[in-house]
Amino acid sequence: MGLGSQIREKSVSRIAIIGSCITRDLWPILGEAPRDLLYISRTSLPSLFAQAPSALAHGPNPPPALKRHQHSALVADLTKTALSALVAHQPTHIIFDFIDERFDLLEIGGGIVTDSWELRASRYLTDLPTTAMRAVPRLSSACELLWSEGLSQMAALIAATPLRRAKLILHRAKWADRYRDPDGTVLALPDEVQIMESRYASRADHNQLLDRYQAAFIAQFPHAERVGAGGELHMADANHRWGLSPFHYVDAYYHDIWRQLRERGV
Repeated sequence: MGLGSQIREKSVSRIAIIGSCITRDLWPILGEAPRDLLYISRTSLPSLFAQAPSALAHGPNPPPALKRHQHSALVADLTKTALSALVAHQPTHIIFDFIDERFDLLEIGGGIVTDSWELRASRYLTDLPTTAMRAVPRLSSACELLWSEGLSQMAALIAATPLRRAKLILHRAKWADRYRDPDGTVLALPDEVQIMESRYASRADHNQLLDRYQAAFIAQFPHAERVGAGGELHMADANHRWGLSPFHYVDAYYHDIWRQLRERGV
């Protein structure tokens, strides 16, 4: 390999996302094909560092309700394989966003898992008695303490592994308070919105939680880069590929975040 090839090889970004579709969707929405991308989703900092639950069985193949990528994210959360995959990926950039930190946690069999839509749709909980599970509501002080401990563990992991050489980027985001309907009219979103079936949450409460999470992250990693769109771009889109949600934004949002990430070498 010649010197020019070596330089090009070294300059290739290897991206890891610990977050949600608001970051992962940048590539397909903008028509880009991601290379060397590791996407860790449907999890939480406490769940990433917890023990795997001993009482929760899962199958090797996706159940009927889940697609393969959804099942893979779920299994990674249940078996706690995401962090070893992260270190092995040797990312040059790690992008964090905390939009998936909206789900409650479950303590099961000595471990902690994320109580995501994928977990419920998988029906892996069906055979467990309710007494084998303890819910940790996302907006509770107990969950916030677990999350702070998870952040400290993430800092320790990064410092102790080759991850310390990666550029850390925080994608600052919040739940939108308005949306654009299919004919282009801008309307207000209600404060109470659906997270998953039979589960609703306050946008205001979750935005306050995101403010605390993001401030804690910057305090822990003051050298981290930050990207975020202006308030006028925090608008949901009824025509979004995943449907209407306070964190499924208009295309201009993704274009703006993409520009900022490109300026940071992503």
